[in-house]
Amino acid sequence: MRARLNDRDDGNDRGISLIEMVVAVLVLSIGVIAGFRTLGQAQVVIGGEMPRLLAQNVALNRAEELQILGGSAGNGLPRQVRMGGIDWTVDVTQAATEGGFAEATIRVTAPDQPGAVYVVYAPLEPPR
Repeated sequence: MRARLNDRDDGNDRGISLIEMVVAVLVLSIGVIAGFRTLGQAQVVIGGEMPRLLAQNVALNRAEELQILGGSAGNGLPRQVRMGGIDWTVDVTQAATEGGFAEATIRVTAPDQPGAVYVVYAPLEPPR
C-alpha cells in the first residue's frame, strides 16, 4: 500500500508547533521578569549598605574605647558621634558579670538610617 504524504504517523515529524513556541516564550519571559525584579531589589539593598557600614564602624569604635579605657569609663564618652556626614546616637547599657567584666550593649542609631547593635565584654578598670 502506498503511504499518504500528509500521514502524521510516519515518524518524520520535525520542528515545533506554534503552541510549543508560545509556551516556551512565556516561560522565558517569566524567568526574565523574575531576574529583573531580583536585580531591582539588590540595587535597593546595596544602596542602604553604606549607612549600615558606618553604624557598624561607630559601634566597633565605641567597643574599642570601652576595652581600652575600661567599662567604667563608658559613661564619660560622648553620646553623639559624627561619621560620614551623619550624626549617630550611641547608647551603651552595661551590666557587671561574675568574672569581673562589664557586658556592654552598644546601640547606634540615626534618624532615617539603619543602625547597629554590638555586645562587648570589657574590663571594669583600664588595663595597666
